Amino acid sequence: MSEKKETKVPEWIPEGADRRFFTTSIMSGVDASEADGTVSRASRPKRRELSLEDYKRGVLAGDRTVLARAITLVESNAPAHFDLAQRLIAELLPHTGRAFRIGITGVPGAGKSTFIEAFGTMLCGEFGKRVAVLAVDPSSSLSGGSILGDKTRMENLSRCKDAFIRPSPSGGMLGGVARKSRETMLLCEAAGFDVILVETVGVGQSEVTVRSMTDFFLLIQLAAQGDDLQGIKKGVMELADGILVNKCDGNMVEKSNLKRAELLGVLHFLASPTPGWTPFCEVCSAVEGTGIRHAWELLEKFRRTVESSGVFGERRARQKIQWFDTLLEQEILREFYSRKNVERSVGHYRKLIASDKISVAAAVKGLLGEGAAPEK
Repeated sequence: MSEKKETKVPEWIPEGADRRFFTTSIMSGVDASEADGTVSRASRPKRRELSLEDYKRGVLAGDRTVLARAITLVESNAPAHFDLAQRLIAELLPHTGRAFRIGITGVPGAGKSTFIEAFGTMLCGEFGKRVAVLAVDPSSSLSGGSILGDKTRMENLSRCKDAFIRPSPSGGMLGGVARKSRETMLLCEAAGFDVILVETVGVGQSEVTVRSMTDFFLLIQLAAQGDDLQGIKKGVMELADGILVNKCDGNMVEKSNLKRAELLGVLHFLASPTPGWTPFCEVCSAVEGTGIRHAWELLEKFRRTVESSGVFGERRARQKIQWFDTLLEQEILREFYSRKNVERSVGHYRKLIASDKISVAAAVKGLLGEGAAPEK
Protein backbone atom coordinates (compact mmCIF):
# COMPACT_ATOMS: atom_id res chain seq x y z
CA MET A 1 0.00 0.00 0.00
CA SER A 2 1.52 3.32 -1.06
CA GLU A 3 1.95 6.05 1.52
CA LYS A 4 -0.18 9.15 1.03
CA LYS A 5 1.80 12.21 -0.07
CA GLU A 6 0.57 15.79 -0.40
CA THR A 7 2.22 18.76 -2.05
CA LYS A 8 2.35 22.05 -0.13
CA VAL A 9 3.64 25.46 -1.15
CA PRO A 10 4.97 28.11 1.31
CA GLU A 11 2.99 31.31 1.82
CA TRP A 12 5.84 33.35 0.32
CA ILE A 13 8.45 32.65 -2.36
CA PRO A 14 10.92 35.07 -4.01
CA GLU A 15 9.47 37.08 -6.88
CA GLY A 16 10.04 35.39 -10.23
CA ALA A 17 11.23 32.14 -8.64
CA ASP A 18 10.21 28.75 -9.98
CA ARG A 19 7.56 27.40 -7.59
CA ARG A 20 8.80 23.85 -8.15
CA PHE A 21 11.95 24.53 -6.13
CA PHE A 22 9.93 25.65 -3.10
CA THR A 23 7.41 22.84 -3.08
CA THR A 24 7.36 20.64 0.03
CA SER A 25 6.21 17.03 0.14
CA ILE A 26 4.25 16.16 3.28
CA MET A 27 4.51 12.51 4.22
CA SER A 28 2.34 10.63 6.66
CA GLY A 29 3.07 11.57 10.26
CA VAL A 30 4.05 15.20 9.57
CA ASP A 31 1.56 17.86 10.55
CA ALA A 32 0.40 20.55 8.13
CA SER A 33 -1.64 23.61 8.98
CA GLU A 34 -5.22 24.01 7.85
CA ALA A 35 -4.37 27.29 6.07
CA ASP A 36 -4.35 27.37 2.29
CA GLY A 37 -1.50 25.08 1.37
CA THR A 38 0.94 26.44 3.98
CA VAL A 39 3.34 24.28 5.94
CA SER A 40 3.79 24.26 9.73
CA ARG A 41 6.56 22.73 11.81
CA ALA A 42 5.69 19.21 12.87
CA SER A 43 5.67 18.42 16.56
CA ARG A 44 8.64 16.36 17.69
CA PRO A 45 7.62 12.95 19.01
CA LYS A 46 8.49 12.34 22.63
CA ARG A 47 11.20 9.74 23.19
CA ARG A 48 10.22 6.62 25.05
CA GLU A 49 11.45 6.48 28.62
CA LEU A 50 13.99 3.71 29.12
CA SER A 51 13.88 1.37 32.08
CA LEU A 52 16.92 0.17 34.00
CA GLU A 53 16.80 -3.08 32.04
CA ASP A 54 16.54 -1.17 28.73
CA TYR A 55 19.66 0.84 29.58
CA LYS A 56 21.59 -2.20 30.74
CA ARG A 57 20.70 -4.34 27.74
CA GLY A 58 21.41 -1.53 25.26
CA VAL A 59 24.78 -0.56 26.75
CA LEU A 60 26.00 -4.15 26.95
CA ALA A 61 24.93 -4.66 23.33
CA GLY A 62 27.04 -1.66 22.29
CA ASP A 63 23.99 0.32 21.12
CA ARG A 64 25.38 3.84 20.59
CA THR A 65 21.99 5.52 20.97
CA VAL A 66 21.35 3.86 24.31
CA LEU A 67 24.95 4.54 25.39
CA ALA A 68 24.53 8.24 24.59
CA ARG A 69 21.27 8.35 26.56
CA ALA A 70 22.90 6.53 29.47
CA ILE A 71 25.70 9.10 29.53
CA THR A 72 23.13 11.90 29.49
CA LEU A 73 21.46 10.15 32.43
CA VAL A 74 24.63 10.13 34.55
CA GLU A 75 25.32 13.77 33.62
CA SER A 76 21.88 14.85 34.85
CA ASN A 77 21.58 16.59 38.21
CA ALA A 78 17.94 15.57 38.70
CA PRO A 79 17.54 13.42 41.87
CA ALA A 80 15.44 10.81 40.06
CA HIS A 81 18.05 10.53 37.30
CA PHE A 82 20.85 10.29 39.88
CA ASP A 83 19.22 7.30 41.57
CA LEU A 84 18.59 5.50 38.28
CA ALA A 85 22.12 6.28 37.07
CA GLN A 86 23.69 4.81 40.20
CA ARG A 87 21.59 1.67 39.89
CA LEU A 88 22.70 1.36 36.27
CA ILE A 89 26.37 1.80 37.19
CA ALA A 90 26.00 -0.89 39.86
CA GLU A 91 24.48 -3.29 37.30
CA LEU A 92 27.23 -2.63 34.76
CA LEU A 93 30.20 -2.61 37.15
CA PRO A 94 31.02 -6.33 36.64
CA HIS A 95 31.43 -5.60 32.92
CA THR A 96 33.99 -2.79 33.38
CA GLY A 97 37.70 -2.51 34.15
CA ARG A 98 39.18 -4.21 31.10
CA ALA A 99 39.90 -1.10 29.02
CA PHE A 100 43.22 0.74 28.84
CA ARG A 101 42.55 4.23 30.24
CA ILE A 102 44.85 6.90 28.80
CA GLY A 103 44.85 10.52 29.94
CA ILE A 104 46.09 13.14 27.45
CA THR A 105 46.94 16.75 28.26
CA GLY A 106 48.87 19.64 26.80
CA VAL A 107 48.71 23.38 26.36
CA PRO A 108 46.21 24.81 23.85
CA GLY A 109 47.65 24.57 20.36
CA ALA A 110 49.77 21.51 21.10
CA GLY A 111 47.71 19.48 18.64
CA LYS A 112 45.93 17.20 21.11
CA SER A 113 42.82 16.79 18.98
CA THR A 114 44.87 16.11 15.84
CA PHE A 115 46.98 13.58 17.74
CA ILE A 116 43.92 11.87 19.23
CA GLU A 117 42.32 11.58 15.80
CA ALA A 118 45.46 10.10 14.23
CA PHE A 119 46.06 7.85 17.24
CA GLY A 120 42.45 6.68 17.53
CA THR A 121 42.05 6.12 13.79
CA MET A 122 45.21 3.99 13.79
CA LEU A 123 44.01 1.93 16.76
CA CYS A 124 40.64 1.28 15.11
CA GLY A 125 41.96 0.60 11.62
CA GLU A 126 45.23 -1.23 12.20
CA PHE A 127 44.82 -2.83 15.62
CA GLY A 128 41.09 -3.56 15.66
CA LYS A 129 40.52 -1.57 18.84
CA ARG A 130 37.29 0.13 19.89
CA VAL A 131 38.15 3.64 21.04
CA ALA A 132 36.13 6.06 23.18
CA VAL A 133 37.23 9.70 23.48
CA LEU A 134 36.07 11.61 26.55
CA ALA A 135 36.99 15.07 27.80
CA VAL A 136 37.35 16.77 31.16
CA ASP A 137 36.99 20.54 30.91
CA PRO A 138 35.38 22.30 33.91
CA SER A 139 35.69 25.66 32.17
CA SER A 140 33.94 24.64 28.96
CA SER A 141 30.71 26.43 29.86
CA LEU A 142 32.63 29.70 30.09
CA SER A 143 35.22 29.42 27.35
CA GLY A 144 33.40 27.37 24.75
CA GLY A 145 36.92 26.18 23.96
CA SER A 146 38.41 23.24 22.17
CA ILE A 147 36.08 20.61 23.62
CA LEU A 148 33.13 22.03 21.74
CA GLY A 149 35.08 21.65 18.52
CA ASP A 150 36.63 18.25 19.15
CA LYS A 151 33.96 16.21 17.42
CA THR A 152 33.98 18.42 14.34
CA ARG A 153 37.80 18.50 14.17
CA MET A 154 38.05 14.71 14.52
CA GLU A 155 36.09 14.09 11.33
CA ASN A 156 37.87 10.88 10.33
CA LEU A 157 37.68 9.36 13.79
CA SER A 158 34.04 10.34 14.28
CA ARG A 159 33.15 8.43 11.10
CA CYS A 160 34.84 5.27 12.34
CA LYS A 161 32.31 2.64 13.41
CA ASP A 162 34.58 1.54 16.27
CA ALA A 163 35.03 5.02 17.76
CA PHE A 164 32.85 7.06 20.09
CA ILE A 165 33.48 10.74 20.90
CA ARG A 166 31.74 12.39 23.84
CA PRO A 167 32.24 16.05 24.80
CA SER A 168 32.60 16.94 28.46
CA PRO A 169 29.60 17.82 30.63
CA SER A 170 29.82 21.60 30.88
CA GLY A 171 29.53 23.77 33.94
CA GLY A 172 29.72 22.88 37.59
CA MET A 173 32.66 22.27 39.88
CA LEU A 174 35.59 20.14 38.79
CA GLY A 175 34.63 17.43 41.29
CA GLY A 176 31.22 17.06 39.70
CA VAL A 177 32.72 16.88 36.24
CA ALA A 178 35.20 14.28 37.47
CA ARG A 179 32.42 12.11 38.90
CA LYS A 180 30.46 12.22 35.67
CA SER A 181 33.55 11.56 33.57
CA ARG A 182 34.41 8.50 35.67
CA GLU A 183 30.92 7.11 35.27
CA THR A 184 30.92 7.89 31.54
CA MET A 185 34.17 5.96 31.28
CA LEU A 186 32.58 2.95 33.00
CA LEU A 187 29.60 3.07 30.64
CA CYS A 188 31.94 3.07 27.63
CA GLU A 189 33.86 0.11 29.03
CA ALA A 190 30.62 -1.81 29.57
CA ALA A 191 29.69 -1.03 25.96
CA GLY A 192 32.83 -2.83 24.79
CA PHE A 193 35.34 -0.03 24.19
CA ASP A 194 38.82 -1.30 25.06
CA VAL A 195 40.78 1.98 24.82
CA ILE A 196 39.50 5.08 26.63
CA LEU A 197 41.19 8.39 25.77
CA VAL A 198 40.45 11.09 28.35
CA GLU A 199 41.46 14.56 27.19
CA THR A 200 41.97 17.65 29.31
CA VAL A 201 42.58 21.13 27.93
CA GLY A 202 45.17 21.83 30.60
CA VAL A 203 43.54 24.21 33.07
CA GLY A 204 45.53 23.27 36.16
CA GLN A 205 43.57 21.06 38.52
CA SER A 206 42.02 19.13 35.63
CA GLU A 207 45.34 17.34 34.99
CA VAL A 208 45.34 15.98 38.54
CA THR A 209 41.75 14.85 38.05
CA VAL A 210 42.53 13.00 34.83
CA ARG A 211 45.64 11.43 36.37
CA SER A 212 43.43 10.08 39.18
CA MET A 213 41.15 8.20 36.78
CA THR A 214 43.55 6.85 34.15
CA ASP A 215 46.27 4.21 33.87
CA PHE A 216 48.69 6.18 31.71
CA PHE A 217 49.13 9.96 31.55
CA LEU A 218 50.50 11.44 28.32
CA LEU A 219 51.76 15.01 27.96
CA ILE A 220 51.77 16.62 24.49
CA GLN A 221 54.42 19.31 24.04
CA LEU A 222 55.61 21.61 21.26
CA ALA A 223 59.10 22.67 20.25
CA ALA A 224 57.66 26.07 19.35
CA GLN A 225 56.93 26.88 22.99
CA GLY A 226 60.35 28.42 23.42
CA ASP A 227 63.94 27.42 23.95
CA ASP A 228 63.60 27.18 27.71
CA LEU A 229 61.20 25.49 30.09
CA GLN A 230 59.21 28.56 31.05
CA GLY A 231 56.05 27.25 29.38
CA ILE A 232 56.23 23.84 31.05
CA LYS A 233 54.57 23.39 34.40
CA LYS A 234 56.74 21.18 36.57
CA GLY A 235 53.68 19.80 38.33
CA VAL A 236 52.26 18.47 35.08
CA MET A 237 55.55 16.86 34.08
CA GLU A 238 55.66 15.09 37.43
CA LEU A 239 52.33 13.44 36.56
CA ALA A 240 53.38 12.27 33.09
CA ASP A 241 54.27 8.67 32.25
CA GLY A 242 55.35 9.83 28.82
CA ILE A 243 55.85 12.98 26.73
CA LEU A 244 55.39 13.44 23.00
CA VAL A 245 56.81 16.49 21.22
CA ASN A 246 54.21 16.97 18.51
CA LYS A 247 54.43 18.75 15.13
CA CYS A 248 57.88 17.31 14.39
CA ASP A 249 57.61 18.00 10.68
CA GLY A 250 58.76 20.51 8.07
CA ASN A 251 61.20 23.05 9.45
CA MET A 252 60.41 22.01 13.05
CA VAL A 253 62.19 18.64 12.97
CA GLU A 254 65.50 19.90 14.35
CA LYS A 255 63.85 22.05 17.03
CA SER A 256 61.59 19.16 18.04
CA ASN A 257 64.55 16.85 18.59
CA LEU A 258 66.33 19.54 20.59
CA LYS A 259 63.20 19.95 22.72
CA ARG A 260 63.09 16.18 23.23
CA ALA A 261 66.68 16.16 24.51
CA GLU A 262 65.87 19.08 26.80
CA LEU A 263 62.81 17.36 28.24
CA LEU A 264 64.70 14.10 28.77
CA GLY A 265 67.17 16.06 30.86
CA VAL A 266 64.34 17.39 33.02
CA LEU A 267 62.70 13.96 33.39
CA HIS A 268 66.00 12.60 34.68
CA PHE A 269 65.60 14.72 37.82
CA LEU A 270 61.90 13.98 38.40
CA ALA A 271 60.55 10.99 40.28
CA SER A 272 58.45 8.67 38.14
CA PRO A 273 54.71 8.78 38.96
CA THR A 274 54.55 5.03 38.30
CA PRO A 275 56.86 2.68 40.25
CA GLY A 276 59.00 0.50 37.99
CA TRP A 277 58.51 2.69 34.91
CA THR A 278 60.82 5.33 33.43
CA PRO A 279 58.87 8.09 31.62
CA PHE A 280 59.79 8.46 27.95
CA CYS A 281 59.99 11.45 25.65
CA GLU A 282 59.64 11.00 21.90
CA VAL A 283 58.82 13.13 18.85
CA CYS A 284 55.86 12.69 16.53
CA SER A 285 53.82 14.41 13.85
CA ALA A 286 50.09 13.86 14.12
CA VAL A 287 49.59 15.50 10.72
CA GLU A 288 52.08 13.24 8.90
CA GLY A 289 51.36 10.23 11.11
CA THR A 290 55.00 9.69 12.08
CA GLY A 291 55.79 8.43 15.57
CA ILE A 292 52.15 7.49 16.28
CA ARG A 293 52.65 3.72 16.00
CA HIS A 294 55.81 3.92 18.12
CA ALA A 295 53.85 5.79 20.80
CA TRP A 296 51.30 2.97 20.96
CA GLU A 297 54.10 0.39 21.21
CA LEU A 298 55.49 2.29 24.21
CA LEU A 299 52.05 2.43 25.83
CA GLU A 300 51.61 -1.31 25.35
CA LYS A 301 55.04 -1.86 26.90
CA PHE A 302 53.94 0.28 29.85
CA ARG A 303 50.82 -1.80 30.40
CA ARG A 304 52.72 -5.09 30.23
CA THR A 305 55.29 -3.76 32.70
CA VAL A 306 52.86 -2.47 35.32
CA GLU A 307 50.49 -5.43 35.01
CA SER A 308 53.29 -7.93 35.60
CA SER A 309 54.59 -5.97 38.60
CA GLY A 310 51.14 -5.53 40.18
CA VAL A 311 51.35 -1.72 40.02
CA PHE A 312 48.46 -1.61 37.54
CA GLY A 313 46.02 -3.26 39.93
CA GLU A 314 47.27 -1.26 42.91
CA ARG A 315 46.70 2.02 41.06
CA ARG A 316 43.18 0.99 40.05
CA ALA A 317 42.41 0.09 43.67
CA ARG A 318 43.70 3.46 44.94
CA GLN A 319 41.66 5.27 42.31
CA LYS A 320 38.49 3.53 43.47
CA ILE A 321 39.18 4.57 47.06
CA GLN A 322 39.83 8.17 45.94
CA TRP A 323 36.57 8.10 44.02
CA PHE A 324 34.76 6.83 47.12
CA ASP A 325 36.23 9.61 49.27
CA THR A 326 35.29 12.25 46.68
CA LEU A 327 31.73 10.98 46.32
CA LEU A 328 31.34 10.77 50.08
CA GLU A 329 32.31 14.43 50.49
CA GLN A 330 29.95 15.49 47.70
CA GLU A 331 27.04 13.52 49.12
CA ILE A 332 27.60 14.91 52.62
CA LEU A 333 27.51 18.44 51.20
CA ARG A 334 24.44 17.67 49.10
CA GLU A 335 22.59 16.18 52.05
CA PHE A 336 23.56 19.08 54.31
CA TYR A 337 22.38 21.76 51.88
CA SER A 338 19.11 19.91 51.32
CA ARG A 339 18.11 20.49 54.95
CA LYS A 340 15.44 23.01 55.75
CA ASN A 341 16.65 26.59 56.41
CA VAL A 342 20.31 25.75 55.74
CA GLU A 343 20.63 28.15 52.81
CA ARG A 344 19.15 30.97 54.88
CA SER A 345 21.47 30.10 57.74
CA VAL A 346 24.54 30.04 55.48
CA GLY A 347 23.63 33.44 54.08
CA HIS A 348 23.25 34.86 57.56
CA TYR A 349 26.62 33.57 58.73
CA ARG A 350 28.28 34.94 55.60
CA LYS A 351 26.99 38.41 56.45
CA LEU A 352 28.32 38.06 60.02
CA ILE A 353 31.73 37.00 58.69
CA ALA A 354 31.87 39.84 56.17
CA SER A 355 31.11 42.40 58.89
CA ASP A 356 33.73 40.88 61.26
CA LYS A 357 31.08 40.02 63.86
CA ILE A 358 32.17 36.39 64.05
CA SER A 359 35.22 34.34 63.09
CA VAL A 360 35.08 31.87 60.23
CA ALA A 361 35.74 28.91 62.54
CA ALA A 362 33.01 30.01 64.95
CA ALA A 363 30.57 30.45 62.07
CA VAL A 364 31.24 26.94 60.76
CA LYS A 365 30.87 25.46 64.23
CA GLY A 366 27.66 27.37 64.81
CA LEU A 367 26.21 26.36 61.46
CA LEU A 368 26.99 22.67 61.92
CA GLY A 369 25.67 22.75 65.46
CA GLU A 370 22.41 24.48 64.67
CA GLY A 371 21.56 23.54 61.10
CA ALA A 372 19.39 26.66 60.92
CA ALA A 373 19.87 30.39 61.03
CA PRO A 374 20.78 31.72 64.51
CA GLU A 375 18.45 34.05 66.32
CA LYS A 376 19.03 37.72 65.60
